[in-house]
Amino acid sequence: MSVMGKIAVQRRKEHGSRACHKLRQTGRVPGNVYGHKQDPVPVAVSSSDLLNLVKSGARVLDVELEGKSETAIVRELQWDTFGRQILHFDLVRVDPNEKLTVEVRVELKGTAPGALSGGILDHAMRTLTLECLAIQIPDSVPVKIGHLEIGKALHVKELELPPNTRCLNHGDDVVVQVTERGTSAESATPSETPAQPEVIKKPPKEGEEEAAAGEKKK
Repeated sequence: MSVMGKIAVQRRKEHGSRACHKLRQTGRVPGNVYGHKQDPVPVAVSSSDLLNLVKSGARVLDVELEGKSETAIVRELQWDTFGRQILHFDLVRVDPNEKLTVEVRVELKGTAPGALSGGILDHAMRTLTLECLAIQIPDSVPVKIGHLEIGKALHVKELELPPNTRCLNHGDDVVVQVTERGTSAESATPSETPAQPEVIKKPPKEGEEEAAAGEKKK
């Protein structure tokens, strides 16, 4: 289940790249809270508080703004070039009991015997698209590979998922397999391209972050 977090944000009145730059110099990060047919709210939060929440793995947040509290999930984080500082963030309001579609990473558990005996472990799918309740988003989907011999594979339809969770990927998609050395994993699964995490994107060019917020409002 998702790690729950709590964070206090402040409404920000100034907009634009210059205002955001000044905000970061004070140790705060600009962002937006939107969703549920409400207008986007430009906000700011302590850089250290947000970074600590992200490092804790929190995805569902209790967001406090002007004396009111609402539930939101982290939709997008924009990092600096070195991946050390968060430059901008987006939070989406959710009903704790509504179903969401999210990307969740696949976590391999154990060691494949086939890999130990000379085969090549091909981790074909790095994330899965899941449908689940907002308060039940798993941090990862564990996949046991302790039985995989050379020539064997695990498919989406064979995975054990958390209760009340449905995988939207095709059941015959290969998640992980062990191939013989010299066999191209790409030819074995030509359609598989590791998906990228939904919420992490490259930092925008100066001035783009406010434009992005305007697009969401439309």
